[in-house]
Amino acid sequence: MLKSLLDGSARAAKQKAENFAEEIEGKFLAAGSTYAELGEGLGMSASQVFRSAQRAEEAQLIYRLAGRPAARDPKQQTKFWPIKANLKEFLIHGVKYAFPVHRGGLVRGIPTGYAAPPLNQQIAGLSEPPPVWPDPEGTVRGLEFSPLYKNVPVAARRNPKLYELLALVDAIRDGRAREREIAIRELTARIDEKW
Repeated sequence: MLKSLLDGSARAAKQKAENFAEEIEGKFLAAGSTYAELGEGLGMSASQVFRSAQRAEEAQLIYRLAGRPAARDPKQQTKFWPIKANLKEFLIHGVKYAFPVHRGGLVRGIPTGYAAPPLNQQIAGLSEPPPVWPDPEGTVRGLEFSPLYKNVPVAARRNPKLYELLALVDAIRDGRAREREIAIRELTARIDEKW
């Protein structure tokens, strides 16, 4: 598992991002969503979501509730549950290595990390420009911060709860010690409370 998470190829990084984004998004969709419905919420195709779910299963981050990959009811195929301990371990200790942050210059975008909910309510704004995911529809000018996957800004606009989770993950990926500590506490509490 660790070897695949640390694989440096661009294709593996894209697959890990799709896998992670699908796993996080699955928490907020109604039980029985189809791969197409999941994909629409994430800005991904149904086949990308299907492959992401398979990789998440192989990485032991989730398990299939239906118990078999080819259930007769297509909606049964997307009923997953996280393996909490594995997911928390990956988010706390692995995500910053599997998804290193790439920063850029000033861009228009969507705030993330300490500048986004819920951390922006707990951490006073800093004098420097905030980290943002580049997005032409964004309302904030800040320093470019690479999202986990290229469609993260689209998915975050569609789902405020997902936006909060992704911002917390970004604080873990590249935040200061206090930001990481608060983000880990918030993310762990949300995982434990929801599932």
